[in-house]
Amino acid sequence: MSTTIEVLMATLEDIAPLSGAADWDNVGLLIRGTRPVKTIGLTIDLTPSVWAELQDCDAIVTYHPPIFRGLKRLDGHTARQRTLLDVIRAGVHVYAPHTALDAARQGMGEWLAEALVPAEELRDLRPVQPTAHAPSVGVGRRAELAVAHSVADMLPRVKRWLGLSHVRVAGDLDRPRASVAVCPGSGGSVLGGLSDVDVLLTGEMGHHEVLAHVAAGGAVLLTDHTNCERGFLPIYANRIERLLAGVDVRLSTADHDPLRVV
Repeated sequence: MSTTIEVLMATLEDIAPLSGAADWDNVGLLIRGTRPVKTIGLTIDLTPSVWAELQDCDAIVTYHPPIFRGLKRLDGHTARQRTLLDVIRAGVHVYAPHTALDAARQGMGEWLAEALVPAEELRDLRPVQPTAHAPSVGVGRRAELAVAHSVADMLPRVKRWLGLSHVRVAGDLDRPRASVAVCPGSGGSVLGGLSDVDVLLTGEMGHHEVLAHVAAGGAVLLTDHTNCERGFLPIYANRIERLLAGVDVRLSTADHDPLRVV
C-alpha cells in the first residue's frame, strides 16, 4: 500500500499541529518530491550518513529542519547542499515537525517530563510558553511533583529513559525538589528565567544561565542537544504507523548526537 504526500502531511499535522510551532521555526513540508509514499524514514537530523541510509525511502521526516535560515544558492559546495540536491533529484519528500512536535499534547515535551518522574507524579503539567490559541499547547513543560525527590533520586530514571550512560549536572543533588521544567534540545531561552522551578532538564544551556539557576537554589541537568530528543522517535514512528496502515516507517540507525564522551 502507498499514500500521497497530502495524506502524510495531514497525518503528521494531526499528531503535531503546525500552529503550535514557534514563530522563528521552519516546519512542515520543506521539499515536495514526486514519489507515492510507501516507506517513511525518521531521523533527528538529515545528515549525509542518514541520507545514505534512508535514500530508498519515499519521504523523510526529519525532526530538525535541514532548511532553516535562507538558502541563497544550491551549488553543492557544502555537505548540506549536496544532500539536499540528492534528495530533490531522487524525488523524496522532506517534512520537519521540530517545535510543533515539542509543543503538541502527548508530544516530545510531555515525554521528556516523564524522564524525571512517572507521569502520575506530575501535577499541573503545562507548557512553559503556551500558545495564544491553546493554553495546553506550547514549547517546554513545567510541573509540580506529587512527592518531592532529590536530583540524585531522579538521575537513574533520567539515564534509563534517555538511554544514556551519563548526564551533566549542576546544583545540590541531595536537596528535596518540588518542581521541574523541561525543554527538548537547546532550552536556555525557554527555561532560563524559571527561578521558581527547582529542576531544569534540557539538552544544552548557556554557562551563565546555568550559574544563575544554581545561584537561585535550583539544579540543572544537561544531556547534550539531541540526546533528550531521539528517544521519542520510536513513539512517533508507532503513531504514524497506526494512522497510516500499510505504510512502513523506518528509524535511522545512522542518526546520532555528534558529541561523545571519550
